[in-house]
Amino acid sequence: MKVKHILIIDDEEDIREVVELTLQTMGGWQVFTAASGIEGLAVAKTEQPDAILLDMMMPDLDGMGTLAILRATPQTQHIPVILITAKGKNVDRDKLASLEVTAIIAKPFDPMTLVEQVSQKLGWSDS
Repeated sequence: MKVKHILIIDDEEDIREVVELTLQTMGGWQVFTAASGIEGLAVAKTEQPDAILLDMMMPDLDGMGTLAILRATPQTQHIPVILITAKGKNVDRDKLASLEVTAIIAKPFDPMTLVEQVSQKLGWSDS
């Protein structure tokens, strides 16, 4: 089975580290990280991950802005995106639908069930 590649875009270092460690150890996935939307766009283009976990609240370029650019860029428009946000209830669902978000995972999340949640939302039955 091919190893899954996941990109985490989150400005909070502790969140990136927890998610990276969890996905690597429990999921056996290769994880790339980016500390900003701008950095994440560059990594997504070069690494072509199987999915992106994207934080909504970031300085400079927020999650919605990052997502809009991902969807407008031919090299990245096909990559499934799961939003990780503390503002899950306040998200504009119509806008998310138009930007083709795969799913939303609310913060705080349980690291012990994160691999299962991501796998389920992406339809990856091998995890």
